Amino acid sequence: MAFEQKILTADEINCLIYSYFQDAGFNHSAFALRNEGRLQKSPCFEKHIRRGELIELLSKALLYLEVESHWRNDEMTSNCKSSFSLIEPHVCSPDAPAPKPAPVSATAMDVQESNVIPLHEQVLKQNQSLTPNLDGHGKRKTSPVPTDGPAEKRPRRNSVDMEIDGHSDSARSRTPPNELTPIYDNYHPPSQKPRTVTRPQGPGDLTTDAEVVLLLSGHKTEVFVCAFNPKHHNLLASGSKDAVVHLWDLPDPPTDPWSFAQAPGEPIALENVSKALQGDLTSLNWNPEGTLLAIGSYDSVLRVCTSQGSIYFSHPQHQKGPIFATRFSKNGAWLLTASLDGTTCLWDIQEKRLHKQYRCHKDCCLDVEWLNDDTFASAGADMCIFIMRVDEDESIKTLIGHKDEINMIRVNPSGTRLASCSDDGTAYIWKVDNLSNAGDAIPGLSASDQVVVLRGHNHSVSTVGWCVDHPAGTNELIATSSFDGTARLWDSVTGECLHVFRDHRRPLYALTFSPDGKFVSTGSGDGWLHIYHTRTYERLWSWFAGSDKPGVFEIDWQEHNGVNRIAMALECRQVAVLDVNKLDVFRSPEFSSGADAQSTARIEDA
Repeated sequence: MAFEQKILTADEINCLIYSYFQDAGFNHSAFALRNEGRLQKSPCFEKHIRRGELIELLSKALLYLEVESHWRNDEMTSNCKSSFSLIEPHVCSPDAPAPKPAPVSATAMDVQESNVIPLHEQVLKQNQSLTPNLDGHGKRKTSPVPTDGPAEKRPRRNSVDMEIDGHSDSARSRTPPNELTPIYDNYHPPSQKPRTVTRPQGPGDLTTDAEVVLLLSGHKTEVFVCAFNPKHHNLLASGSKDAVVHLWDLPDPPTDPWSFAQAPGEPIALENVSKALQGDLTSLNWNPEGTLLAIGSYDSVLRVCTSQGSIYFSHPQHQKGPIFATRFSKNGAWLLTASLDGTTCLWDIQEKRLHKQYRCHKDCCLDVEWLNDDTFASAGADMCIFIMRVDEDESIKTLIGHKDEINMIRVNPSGTRLASCSDDGTAYIWKVDNLSNAGDAIPGLSASDQVVVLRGHNHSVSTVGWCVDHPAGTNELIATSSFDGTARLWDSVTGECLHVFRDHRRPLYALTFSPDGKFVSTGSGDGWLHIYHTRTYERLWSWFAGSDKPGVFEIDWQEHNGVNRIAMALECRQVAVLDVNKLDVFRSPEFSSGADAQSTARIEDA
């Protein structure tokens, strides 16, 4: 029987190494390899390469070497304790090899050098074990690989090397950085030994009662998403890595300032929503009536359940990739889904069926957003935003400007402007109040061609949000958060950076304004939740999720009939619910009258 000869091409090897460089954070090396190897012209360059693919292939190569060396199964090979290496020949030996010293590059990174922990530290761990087991602190946007850490949100490839001017005039803050009290107990100057005591879970100040945060323990794996019901304010949904959705019936917070909410009963559990090996939940979105919950998952199946926990309908239309985003229309009649397969699906909720599947993107579709009841936008890894209508098969407008994958799009409350943020380190604001096919024929004449570019971050911008607190005569505010460890507040009309929030020490995963727009909260891989005032820029209060699996992955803020609380999806397998009304800083008359530093809760070392 003749076997086909296997041929390895230089292009395939170069693309694998290029993908490895990107995953490891070696952006300059990836940039050099891409240009010197002319990978843009390679047919392999457009193919999706899973994260850890090179490591997995090398692991299989070692297994082959072991089989090749030990096939005889004699006494020497049966008792062999010698290790296998990719760069050293294997010699069978009954003696165990001497331990090797740790590589210099595996030492801890000085946090003074950068706000972002480079991914190559995680990849070094992969190299040592030769298995694709990712570090638990990085909820990076990469392809689905079975891991013990947080799920990857989406594939990341073809990212350009980012050379971003962090001191551009448009991004320079008008206000100097806050004089912050240290809050990171595990920080130590390079000349000192690290502390052995780790900070416990709880408030960042010494006066707030820890019971102000209600901890919901029921998930068995990391909690990635959470969402309050818009109508039934006591109902909170949360979803975890093991494809379990919990519906919590929260009690009303007591009005007594010295009493705290008690733990609810057992949640309604939609267990094993996905039977797939990689069924991580990526999105939870309630319809405006609060009767249906759309669930996005890595197993590519859309599921819509009722507020009582029963399945309303499900569909496997996205057969080739995870669903990254789900979004109900403002009237609740339609549902959008965005997927790795590059398509956007429009679902008829009443009929429980697919209405249209749009194939505008040339790469994976990463986010969707409704502009009004019949017009929506989709953004993807192809750096494009497409504007579409429910009654048309093709896009009516294409927004082009970003230089890398677009992570999120959000429309302002009036539906007139759309904000987008990207791995290119920027955020764009597009006018979408006068869209027409005719205007697009003459570039520069369309209202949507008037773009405001927000520059200042020096890493991927992961989240963008609009502030609804918009007094007459002032410009709308917009906030962004980034993997550079900072959040920024901007004037959305002039593009001026009004303030930079620098308290976090790891990539930011979540940013949410309070419903009244007076406050903004941020969550990060460093385990901290920070709450800021949007006008004074003061940090008002902080909470730490704990040292073991510290990530704060998602934040939802609820205000309803005097109830004011924040829900957090945590890496430590818990859902945290903060009763904001119980915080002294929010009750103080000095704060309500506009005082700043005197009313700010002081953050102390543990």
